[in-house]
Amino acid sequence: MAGMAGRREPHVLATVVETIGSTSAYPGDKALIDGAGTVLAGWIGGGCAESTVRQAALDGLRDGQPRLIGLDLDDEVLGVGMPCGGAMRVFVEPVLPPPGLWVIGHGRVAESLCRLGAELGFRVIVSDTPAPDPVRYPDAAELIGDDYDFSRLAPAQGDSVVIATQHKGDHLSAVRALRSPAGYVAIIASRKRAGLMRDFLREEGFTDDELARLHAPAGLDLGARTPEEIALSVIGELVMLRRGGSGAERKAAPRRLVTAPALVEAR
Repeated sequence: MAGMAGRREPHVLATVVETIGSTSAYPGDKALIDGAGTVLAGWIGGGCAESTVRQAALDGLRDGQPRLIGLDLDDEVLGVGMPCGGAMRVFVEPVLPPPGLWVIGHGRVAESLCRLGAELGFRVIVSDTPAPDPVRYPDAAELIGDDYDFSRLAPAQGDSVVIATQHKGDHLSAVRALRSPAGYVAIIASRKRAGLMRDFLREEGFTDDELARLHAPAGLDLGARTPEEIALSVIGELVMLRRGGSGAERKAAPRRLVTAPALVEAR
């Protein structure tokens, strides 16, 4: 498991937590299952029991949720298809690598993105030219420098890319990011500059559906002004999209700021 976690490979740990009657597995038996549903090691029962657990593992990898499944081993029709005379419950736990947040650029916005992203559980990779200063990015998992052609910009499925450089190479990094399986690609830019970027990307052959993945200008409308506020608006948009939020205020009725009444002096 440690090797798979180090390689950021999604996998599942299945554990038998209870058995009743005749079963081929016992409480505490475990199996390691990879992203393709293959049992790499361990034992949680053979035949259809293993097949059922493997399917539950794939379901868990898709939605990221653990599940406790019951296996009826005594009914060929309603159970798992092998009448062993018993039943068991298996806890299926998906182990997903932390999502990557690629920050392309430098400055206080990039530094704030790195800090906020790390606090929210992202594996932050900062890329800049000539090289990011480690002192400015103490929370980064990886620093990439001198990547002039962005060949090392390689986000995985579900990763996010925020381009925060505002220099002439942004269009090249945007092309690379949009051709990757990244789930979120954003550019911190003015509306005018964002429009020019979209025009360039269309000339590069990107369709409207492909450009719909591009968030430019990046971030929620918070009225942000400072670099830290801008970073907060971008991270807020990223979390909203990952969690399926709306970005609307969570309130039952309109609220207003209320000034506390002055204390009445005791007499």
